[in-house]
Amino acid sequence: MRAESRKEEIINAASILFKEKGYSAVTMRDLAKAMGIKAASLYNHIQSKQEILATIIIDLAEMFTNGMNQIVNSDENTIQKLEKIIDLHIDVTLRNADGLASLNNDWMHLEEENLQYFEKMRQEYEENFRDIVKKGVARNEIKSFNIEIIVFSTLSTLRTLYLWYPKQRNIEAEMLKHDMVSVLLKGIV
Repeated sequence: MRAESRKEEIINAASILFKEKGYSAVTMRDLAKAMGIKAASLYNHIQSKQEILATIIIDLAEMFTNGMNQIVNSDENTIQKLEKIIDLHIDVTLRNADGLASLNNDWMHLEEENLQYFEKMRQEYEENFRDIVKKGVARNEIKSFNIEIIVFSTLSTLRTLYLWYPKQRNIEAEMLKHDMVSVLLKGIV
């Protein structure tokens, strides 16, 4: 495994601080202090706090978008696609729970170009998810509940996984995947 670059270290440290305090409350001095370096040293690797935020959010949004595009373009049935979406969210959460806090809570602080790009990716992701669900209902692969309730309840659970899972000590990733798929797709009754 390769060593992290200094820029990656800065972004990871910032992800943790943004999760703990929120983007607006974190200063470059806070970040430098957390890393044990001088604030001026940060600027050797990054241009601004905004660059850090954009890197965190856009990288994660692109992971979700690329994953969703692969799922949408696959020949799998609705249930298999939904399982892969759940797996995608779990995998991204396990790799970067701290960054997901910024994705979910701080995206509105992105500057205009990145904000528009992020909002477009998010909208397309949700529309792809909605289309998968609609096709599944039309093919009688899933129950005919209200589409918006299915989309909301599933994505809300998956999007907040980053808050809950890091506190779990006795749930391995494979159990999480298995049980999340079972609960979200089959229910508990």
